[in-house]
Amino acid sequence: ILVSDLKVTYFFLFSDVLALPIFKQEDSSLPQENETKHPPFQYVMCAATSPAVKLYDETLTYLNQGQSYEIRMLDNRKAGDIPEINGKLVKSIIRVVFHDRRLQYTEHQQLEGWKWNRPGDRLLDLDIPMSVGVIDIKTNPSQLNAVEFLWDPTKCTSAFIQVHCISTEFTPRKHGGEKGVPFRIQVDTFKQTENGEYTDHLHSASCQIKVFKPKGADRKQKTDREKMEKRTAHEKEKYQPSYDTTVLTECSPWPDTPTTFVNNSPTPAPAFTSAQHNTYSCPNYHIQSHFLQQLHPSATIQETQQWLLKNRFSAYTRLFSNFSGADLLKLTREDLVQICGPADGIRLYNALKSRSVRPRLTIYVCQEPLRNIQLECQDAGSGDSNGAIYVYHAIYLEEMAASEVTRKLALAFNIPLHQINQVYRQGPTGIHILVSDQMVQNFQDESCFLFTTIKGMLSLLTV
Repeated sequence: ILVSDLKVTYFFLFSDVLALPIFKQEDSSLPQENETKHPPFQYVMCAATSPAVKLYDETLTYLNQGQSYEIRMLDNRKAGDIPEINGKLVKSIIRVVFHDRRLQYTEHQQLEGWKWNRPGDRLLDLDIPMSVGVIDIKTNPSQLNAVEFLWDPTKCTSAFIQVHCISTEFTPRKHGGEKGVPFRIQVDTFKQTENGEYTDHLHSASCQIKVFKPKGADRKQKTDREKMEKRTAHEKEKYQPSYDTTVLTECSPWPDTPTTFVNNSPTPAPAFTSAQHNTYSCPNYHIQSHFLQQLHPSATIQETQQWLLKNRFSAYTRLFSNFSGADLLKLTREDLVQICGPADGIRLYNALKSRSVRPRLTIYVCQEPLRNIQLECQDAGSGDSNGAIYVYHAIYLEEMAASEVTRKLALAFNIPLHQINQVYRQGPTGIHILVSDQMVQNFQDESCFLFTTIKGMLSLLTV
């Protein structure tokens, strides 16, 4: 029995150690080869983690909207590490970003929607009076979710942040009581280059958060704690204890969003064909095409980026920053819906496939038969007994108006529009009926017409 108790006690101690974050300077048992991988900096947010997080899951921290929370910027270098920043400042950018990958893909639209509903507000602010050791603080009006500043790693530095957006603002409203989406607080740190710009990446770390209305985070923390107290000892072993502070864990740097594409080299021939309001000509026939610009499989990465910008997909230029035309065209409709959401995914798929809008009405018109042309095989109704072939033109109607019929007939048969006085339809007993908007709206789709022109002082077109 005594041995069994010892084993149980050792198991509990081992579980606690697994749940605790490991700091390289405290863990002397780590292999020597891994000691060089310790991060140069460490960021600690003074906010308690939730106790309702599984043992091996990422920590989750609850924050109150608009409340100031301290992030301690700590120099974690060993002697001789990154000596080039000794006595120099580094730049850090703090961001609040989406944790959910689906929302990351639509970040631009989500933030624009929030900006529209909260004009003049920012998602993230720095509480300057409370912050210590931060200088040259900057906020970009076009980046409402980020702040940047310079700081000296050798000095005590604390940045107090305020998150003004709450998690439920980005949840579709359905029946009330929606579950809020998680965010991430991410810190990216850079050193100065020879050009004096802080663009040389040093370290990045982040943590998962949820933001509640004022006092909401305290109530949620209390609720989680009470739920854990009701669990059995065996169930509690599967969860992490709650820590007073949140240690940000290392992650990849946040990618920069491309804004402009500058190319000083001679402009090559475009790999996509612009078809917006262009005229495609066939013998005796001209039509207006309203397709979006068509992306060609041979388009380079930069040309693909330009295509996205020209077709109002600028929100996805960062996501598809390494895609060529062929790469983008290989994506299926389901892929694009999953990446961009239903609305933009379907719109992007249709743009890539150059899908046109189906016309409201299509009619076929022939001016006169071409004589003395014989075919070995004729379809029924395609000619007369003398072997004449009736060549029809398709007229696509969008406005369903008599004026549209007149205009497109003139285009199809090279008749000056000003020479057409009236358009008639031949009715019963050969009477001429003036073509009106109401008559066009009652045309049967894909009906066929023969027409002739009667010339006089005023041209007359009879259909």
